[in-house]
Amino acid sequence: MTDSANVNNNQVTIDQKVIAQPESSVKAEGVKAISAQTTGYTFNHTMLRVKDPAKSLAFYTGVLGMTLLAVKKFPAMGFDLYFLAKLTESERDNLPSGDDLEIFAFRQRGILELTHNYGTETQADFSYHDGNGEPQGFGHICFSVPSLDEAVAWFDKNDVEFKKRPEDGSMKNIAFIKDVDGYWIEIVQADLMG
Repeated sequence: MTDSANVNNNQVTIDQKVIAQPESSVKAEGVKAISAQTTGYTFNHTMLRVKDPAKSLAFYTGVLGMTLLAVKKFPAMGFDLYFLAKLTESERDNLPSGDDLEIFAFRQRGILELTHNYGTETQADFSYHDGNGEPQGFGHICFSVPSLDEAVAWFDKNDVEFKKRPEDGSMKNIAFIKDVDGYWIEIVQADLMG
């Protein structure tokens, strides 16, 4: 099948090639073939609104080991954006600088964007909905760690609040911690998830 586009009455119809899902991928109702049109698309980031960027940046860099890659400030609109990534040692050693760093940030997978709306940090009774209370929506982000036991010890040492410890509840070997805004972060060890 070849790619072609037809324009009729302000509507664009694209006949496109598709790529089969990998044979070993999980099958479920609703899963479709991959459109060749999406080749090159990268799931880049998830955004969380934060009350106080300094406290959030301290948590995500100091406790979870992320690196700040870009900051975008929009004072006329009253907000700033902070883009963080969990980099490998090699990525940290070879991190570009200047404008190349921002381009690097927007080419990555799994970036965390923290959005700060000016003034929230000074409002004592202000908080964001974590998505887990009613009405439920957003649930959590997740970090995979090499050792769940060592991660739990590290979080305890840093006074991180747990929503669920690995030994609690019916889902063993999974922990949930909370960031400074109360967002849930799932902590898993890959070889314990099978």
